[in-house]
Amino acid sequence: MSSRAQRSFSQPRVNLFIALGFVALVIVVFTIAYRLAGWSWSDSLYMVAITAFSVGYGEVQPVDTPELRLLTVALILFGCTGIIFVTGSLVQWLTEAQIQRVLGGRRMQHEIEKLKNHIIVCGYGRIGRMLACQLREGGAPFVVIDVDPERIAEAHDDGSLTLQGEATDEAMLRAAGITRARVLATVLPHDASNVFITLSARNMNPAIRIIARGEVPSTEKKLLQAGADRVVLPAHIGADHIAHLILHPNATEILDRQTPDGRQLEHHLGGLGLRLEEIEIGPGSGLANRQLGDVERDAGGRLITVAIQRKEGTTDVSPAPTSLLLPGDALVVLRRVGCD
Repeated sequence: MSSRAQRSFSQPRVNLFIALGFVALVIVVFTIAYRLAGWSWSDSLYMVAITAFSVGYGEVQPVDTPELRLLTVALILFGCTGIIFVTGSLVQWLTEAQIQRVLGGRRMQHEIEKLKNHIIVCGYGRIGRMLACQLREGGAPFVVIDVDPERIAEAHDDGSLTLQGEATDEAMLRAAGITRARVLATVLPHDASNVFITLSARNMNPAIRIIARGEVPSTEKKLLQAGADRVVLPAHIGADHIAHLILHPNATEILDRQTPDGRQLEHHLGGLGLRLEEIEIGPGSGLANRQLGDVERDAGGRLITVAIQRKEGTTDVSPAPTSLLLPGDALVVLRRVGCD
């Protein structure tokens, strides 16, 4: 919502608070005035209430002096004015809120209708928020679909185009421009919903690229059969990364030390099916006391050496083919990812 729209929406609310404050002031001032005229506190408050709210059940005490009559006339003028002010401000606040909601929804839908070759993100949970942030930073146009109004409000505040509703509903996918989109990412935490969305999206747009989230490894096959191009298993990726940190600490340390953003580079390498690993060279290893070039040639191009972690603690980055591998060294290599 723009700053101008926010100011427009907040003004009726400010007017309502001012009106309520004015009515409260009228009640306090005239209650004290009747009390000073000799009435009890209960009679004074009752007289102010029935007069200000135009009820008129009758005076609890006779208004038989010019002073009391003048006081009552002033109460009628100020009290009725305050109540009218409160009523008008309340109606304006409620009406403008509805108008803003309708206009905001229409404006949002109009912006979505203009999109082409965009991305549809189904779900704005933990992964959905991270995905939207990356897409926003990359300048890619996208639409977020989520059934939770609080998440939709959060996505809207983040600057995303949003649609509130079930992403499993084909009408919602159609409203998000599924026929014009180039990618659909369904990242809901429920595998059944992701399968259904994938199936619907593939039927509605055979050319769209679908990336689906799966919680259970057995769901991967179902998602692929439903039409997903790629399936991401967050739990599997997390466990795989932790195992990599445990099994190959030197490779991870070198990556972090040699690049400004080691995690991002490692992520990109993983997307290419590559990973940094380390091979410890023991005293009885077939790699001991051999030149690096010979080892790479025997591997037939299946690995590329990035560095040699020497047993003394030093690191040879981009070592020469003539480098000698000694027992106790660790060879940091780039190789294909596989857990066959």
